[in-house]
Amino acid sequence: MKPADSMELVWPAERYLASYIAALEQGWSGDNVRGQAATQEELAEIARDPAAFLAGLVDRQAKGPPIELPDGTKAQRLPGYRRWMWDGEFCGSIGFRWEPGTSELPPHVLGHIGYAVVPWKRGRGYATRALKLTLDAAKAEGLTYVDLTTDDDNPPSQRVITANGGVLLERFTKIAAYGGAESLRFRIALR
Repeated sequence: MKPADSMELVWPAERYLASYIAALEQGWSGDNVRGQAATQEELAEIARDPAAFLAGLVDRQAKGPPIELPDGTKAQRLPGYRRWMWDGEFCGSIGFRWEPGTSELPPHVLGHIGYAVVPWKRGRGYATRALKLTLDAAKAEGLTYVDLTTDDDNPPSQRVITANGGVLLERFTKIAAYGGAESLRFRIALR
């Protein structure tokens, strides 16, 4: 097993795409709300236009179309991007989004950062390292803190967040559009 520091964050690119596709085809999904529906959509997008798919994962100016929420409503896109965890093969994905000029988020955005590691690479510290690296990027964007949410029944994600300085802000129930699960909101101060 490779140590966590052997994992790096890479920008989505053609040279990594075959490994990403393989993870999707093995049933992994980076979308913890829409799951396999999101996986099938991504595979279809990649088949249609791989370059456009890759370009769409990095939208620092929020130039893309409005986003569709899980309940089908549309909301303004925020600047953001996804990076891929890589240790010689695809390990997972971490996304970061923000509202320019403030650390606050609009109500339809549950958190600044979301991540998912492929099942066969879990337990190696990759998510903890990816979050740490992403916190540096958030600070560079001028944020003073980031909020992250996780389901109440997801102790591994809670450990990733607290290992990076996360403090529990609240327990809440996600709106139905996001599955209605009992959830926790954490905040990490950026110093």
